[in-house]
Amino acid sequence: DLFTDSLIAIDGSKFKAVNNRDLNYTAAKLKYRLQLIDDSIAKYLLQIESADRQEAPIAKARTERLNNKIAKLKDEVARLKGIESQLQAAPDKQLSLTDPDARSMKTRGTGIVGYNVQTAVDSKHHLIVAHEVTNVGSDRAQLTSMSEQAKQVLARNELTVVADRGYYNGEEILACEQAGITPYLPKVHTSGNQAKGYFGKRDFIYHAKDDEYECPAGERATYRMTSCERGRNIKRYWSSACVSCEIKSQCTKGKYRRISRWEHEEVLDAMETRLDLTPDMMKVRRCTVEHPFGTIKAWMGATHFQMRTLKRVSAEMSLHVLAYNMKRVINIMGTTALIAAMQA
Repeated sequence: DLFTDSLIAIDGSKFKAVNNRDLNYTAAKLKYRLQLIDDSIAKYLLQIESADRQEAPIAKARTERLNNKIAKLKDEVARLKGIESQLQAAPDKQLSLTDPDARSMKTRGTGIVGYNVQTAVDSKHHLIVAHEVTNVGSDRAQLTSMSEQAKQVLARNELTVVADRGYYNGEEILACEQAGITPYLPKVHTSGNQAKGYFGKRDFIYHAKDDEYECPAGERATYRMTSCERGRNIKRYWSSACVSCEIKSQCTKGKYRRISRWEHEEVLDAMETRLDLTPDMMKVRRCTVEHPFGTIKAWMGATHFQMRTLKRVSAEMSLHVLAYNMKRVINIMGTTALIAAMQA
């Protein structure tokens, strides 16, 4: 059994599509290009005024050349206005002319127009257990889907998955726990209080038995209210002692320091504790997922995908994954053992 371990590393990587960046449009790109054209037309009009003061033959030739440039720019404006109307009708306000399903995505460099390929890789043999091609640039909604696909392929009742902080999403982590999947992800701290010189949320200790937080001054912040934000029930805590606290200047400028807690935050706290107890888990993730992506991209070359549209690109990626897994199994078992296993 090549999948004796139930530890799966999940990651996503951006692959280039058959669509030049100049043929992908967003509202910001259109606005920028139209502004460049307006600036160019204004510059050419000033040059025409200057040319009128030159000798007649020179002025005529220069004016005709500049007027031709302005006419071409106006045609380009008309073309971009047509694209703008198509852009407004697009669900995600993005338009790609060569590959209609390709999307502009952020990468570590300048960004690409392409697809986000998700993989679930086993930590022992680096075989790709499950994969999926998406045209959504973010990984935040992919954890549960990829974990459940891997769990189904492996036919396991329980599964352990590890991913980077790009997958950190409370609802996704909760869904994994409910499906018998134990996730390991580094916690994302979004509060800007520490950057301002204030105590961060992790400086407040939660006491589950009392449903209270203990602040750095030793006071208790008690539960006050619950509000619904973006479909999530958020509990609020604060202490009446804030008003006379001696270290309040290190905590807040307001009357009270309010602490927020999601109703299922104990799931996130438990995951953070697991990761603290197994700090090498993120090193395992990095060593596991980078090998398949690096190998497949080396095979593809600089252009990456050759097909267009999500359906065809998914089929192309499936062939690459099949070839990768077969080569890995040959390296692990040998050709004779693999053929025998296939014939059995």
